[in-house]
Amino acid sequence: MVQAALPGFRDFYPSELAERAHIMRAWRDVMRRYAFVEYDGPPLEPLDLYRAKSGDELVGQLYTFTDKGGREVALRPEMTPTFARMVAARANSLRKPVRWFSIPQLFRYERQQKGRLREHFQLNADIVGEGSVAADAELLALAIDVMRSLGLGVSDVVARVSDRRLLQAVLTTEGVSEDSLPDVYGVIDKLGREPVDVSREKMSSAVGAALADRILAIVNHSGLEDLAKTYVGVDAVAPHVDRLHEYFSYLQALGVSDWVKLDLSIVRGLAYYTGIVFELFDARGEFRAICGGGRYDALLDTLGGVDLPALGFGMGDVVLGDLLRSKRLLPTASTGADFWIAGDHQCLTSSVMSVATRLRGHGRSVEYALKPQQLTRQLKTASSAGAAAAVLLLRDQFSDGEVTVKNLRDGSEQTLLLEDFINSQR
Repeated sequence: MVQAALPGFRDFYPSELAERAHIMRAWRDVMRRYAFVEYDGPPLEPLDLYRAKSGDELVGQLYTFTDKGGREVALRPEMTPTFARMVAARANSLRKPVRWFSIPQLFRYERQQKGRLREHFQLNADIVGEGSVAADAELLALAIDVMRSLGLGVSDVVARVSDRRLLQAVLTTEGVSEDSLPDVYGVIDKLGREPVDVSREKMSSAVGAALADRILAIVNHSGLEDLAKTYVGVDAVAPHVDRLHEYFSYLQALGVSDWVKLDLSIVRGLAYYTGIVFELFDARGEFRAICGGGRYDALLDTLGGVDLPALGFGMGDVVLGDLLRSKRLLPTASTGADFWIAGDHQCLTSSVMSVATRLRGHGRSVEYALKPQQLTRQLKTASSAGAAAAVLLLRDQFSDGEVTVKNLRDGSEQTLLLEDFINSQR
């Protein structure tokens, strides 16, 4: 019986790998244009690294074991703790701001569902050492530019933005107590994923019915200008509104403001976010979040003892691939060689290999039959393999230094000197 891949894991046949490679090329190209440099870390880390960041509740979702040295270790479920550890180790010598990215494979033992597997590849981009709102705008522009580079537009993707500091200021101004904030955040974070009645009931349990209705109205219907008018003169709120005005002006300068909307329901489930946060969604709401991130100024201190402002995002390949596939924006695998070299007699085998080697030396992809075959069989195989052209070494021509190049797409042929043909491929 043929064994299948483990549940939640993927086999990448050439067609699927072509799709993944297409996404990763776009990731790396945009990172290069934004002057980010690539790094990587080990796929196996001490389990305590993840306990320090997310607590014991995350441990149940990890692939963990005790290694032969008696150490508790885990396959990495995310990259930020590794990134924080690496930056902290060389914090004094790194040029600031740090602009790094990575494309790790990550692992979590979770229930499989649409857009979520037990492994995935993820683009991580982080900026360390810059506390200005310009860095927040740069990071979001980077994420949006990835969408644009893959052929998506403002009608396909929306970036929903909030600020944890603004939301907290609004909630406390409205009368939410410090003790009730975690419960209120939990309800807000699930808006749109739970029925409205359920959200209202949970919010009412936390703060009372009247305040619950007020909070839900603010979160669901307030734009930045609405908030500016509602809380004009309120010292606790005004600085955060001003910061977002500055942020949106930078997004306009970066050419991405049309993609972005304020949405106070974007809380981000991870407790370490401290400032502006964002998530990218498909405009129709058919998929999970494509990307999420924000500012996490306290995390490096928590994990590495280095007090530096920081922000970043993660963008997985699963949901992004599903969205691109639905829009017919993913390529098909191109497996055909540039040239198939074929000889009409076994005595030409060494010459076939020599011509193939010279063409490969010029960067061409080349294939030939690895055992003696009739010329007609070789040409049939070349066509079925998707080769663009066949280079025919025919005894009566090759003795005069000539080859025939046959276009396998339209059947056209031309005969020319081998050296002229080889030189034309430089």
